[in-house]
Formats: sequence, structure tokens, C-alpha cells
Amino acid sequence: MSMVGSSRFTVMSMNVHKGLSPLHRHSTIYQLRQRMRSHHPDLLFLQELQQEHRGRLRRFGQWPLTELTHFLSEDFWHDWHYGKNVEYPDGHHGNAILSKHPLHKGNNYDISAYRFERRGLLHSITQFEGLDKPIHCFCVHLALFERGRERQLEEIIHYIKVLAQDGPTIVAGDFNDWRNRVSAPMREAGFDEVFEVLTGAPAKTFPSIRPMLPMDRIYVRGLRIHSAKILHDWMKLSDHLGITAELELL
Repeated sequence: MSMVGSSRFTVMSMNVHKGLSPLHRHSTIYQLRQRMRSHHPDLLFLQELQQEHRGRLRRFGQWPLTELTHFLSEDFWHDWHYGKNVEYPDGHHGNAILSKHPLHKGNNYDISAYRFERRGLLHSITQFEGLDKPIHCFCVHLALFERGRERQLEEIIHYIKVLAQDGPTIVAGDFNDWRNRVSAPMREAGFDEVFEVLTGAPAKTFPSIRPMLPMDRIYVRGLRIHSAKILHDWMKLSDHLGITAELELL
């Protein structure tokens, strides 16, 4: 358990690149599971999670036989919520939220900006034992083009107002926002990005081999930010680096 006292907890976010190495040569899902568990995050926000792919076993020989959310969470995270975004003949991938605490599973809202690029906004609510306020969790993976991201952000802020109102909320994921156009409207909606608060700028997480672009974010509202860290030693596990933050309910 990563909670200190009763109100601190750890969040991790990562684009897992479908469980493959940056150049798609190797399966990394077993190493990812081990590394994620070593940090004991209470909440895990994953993008490009390859929930099912019947061709992986044929290609790599070693690939989980169960759905990836079950494989990752087994005997470690209490609950999980998966939102399918892209389906194809061999399987499908999407976003997922894993939690050490019970999740009230909401919906996976279609926020696709383009027909060729399916995107979802995955919503869950978790309640930590001993804390009176539920925490709304949104896992996102935004479009590659800026105009599409602008439309998606308007939708996301709308959904937050309707679903979470002004309660404690985390919005985490791959924002594909290398020019940092997202933070200003998120601040207007009451959110702070953990690395911006602590270091003055979002974390550079892409490409993992030589991170230059700040793609991955953890935005919070109604939560105190204690620390944040880039997982620099994960460069061979995905094309993105993972990020973590220690938070506390206000």
C-alpha cells in the first residue's frame, strides 16, 4: 500500500505502446507489469493498452493468455476499467484505469476528432477507505493534430463539469500536446498539471529513447501535489516514458 497515513496516494500514467518496444521488435508487457508493480501506484492510467491480440502469441511466443487488464492487475490491483477504442480482426486496444481500491466504472465516451483515429475518454470513480470524498478519474489519449485536440478538450471539460462537477478529479494520459496548448484551458477549469506546479513545465516523455516532447500529463483538481517523477529507466519498454505523482486529498 502506497498511502502514507490515510490520505496520500500515488498515481502513474503511461502510454504502453501496446506492450511492445519502441520499434515493435520485442514484447515488453511482462517487464512493464513488473516495473509498474515496483512503484505500487494506487491508481494506474494506461493508454494504447492491447487488451486482446490473437497474433501476438504467434509472433512472440510469450504473451499473456488472458485479457491484459486481468494479467496486469491479478493479485495486485483490486479493480480495473477498460475502454475499447480501436477494433481490428486480431483484437482491440484502448485506455484502462487500474486501482487498488474499488472502482465505480463509468463510461468510455467517444471523443474521436477524426474517423481514422478513434479516441475515448474513460471515466471511473474511486473511493479510498477512510476518506469521505470520491475521486473522479479520467484516462485520455488525444488526437495527433492540434485542431482535433482543441475539440476534444472542449468535450473533456464538458464531461468533467457534468460528471465530476467540482469534486476531486484526476485527468491523466497521453495528450500529444507538444506545444502545451492544453494547460491554459485546463487551468481555467480548475486543474493543475503536477510537473508544471513542481518544476514549471510538463515532463518531457517522448520519444522515450531521447525525450524531447512533453506528451504525457497528470492534471489534478482538489488534490495536493507532493511529488512527481519521470521514469527515465523505462526507455526500452515503450516509445513513451511513464510518469508518477504522489497526491493527497485536500
